[in-house]
Amino acid sequence: MIRVKEVSVIASDGEQLGTIPTREAIAMAQEQDLDLVEVSPNAIPPVCRIMDWGKHKYKQNKRAHEAKKNQKVIHVKEVKFRPNTDQHDFNFKVKHVLRFLEAGDKAKVVIFFKGREIVHREGGEKILERVAQAVEDHGIVEQSAKQEGRTLTMILVPKVKKKETKSSVDSES
Repeated sequence: MIRVKEVSVIASDGEQLGTIPTREAIAMAQEQDLDLVEVSPNAIPPVCRIMDWGKHKYKQNKRAHEAKKNQKVIHVKEVKFRPNTDQHDFNFKVKHVLRFLEAGDKAKVVIFFKGREIVHREGGEKILERVAQAVEDHGIVEQSAKQEGRTLTMILVPKVKKKETKSSVDSES
């Protein structure tokens, strides 16, 4: 696949072999049961490395898989309220918001207006304020009340818990 006459070759142990004709470099790689891989095609002459291509691809996939496994996926969970939600329903839904925040997820609180309720937007804003006050120990407001059509939304994120250091534990003893 390498179409240039000469390439700069790096051996499998990292040693610079210099500029060699492409056919010779391919023959050297085949003698070692390895592949000649073009590392830097834009250089003059292009830089190639003698390596085991299959093993290299396998290691890349393993690293990518490990990095993906260590990621923390944050979901946005949604809880809907109405402007005239009663106290019991309010408390019940706030418990859901608290559960989402404790699990490490974001919570999107939505007030949905029907008909002419949209005229009294301040009622929805009061409910959002009450929710923010109810969860202030567990979460903070990332995005305050924002109107999107017939809905009023607020996004809450979990508070970052401070980890105790060993020195602070030792000083208490």
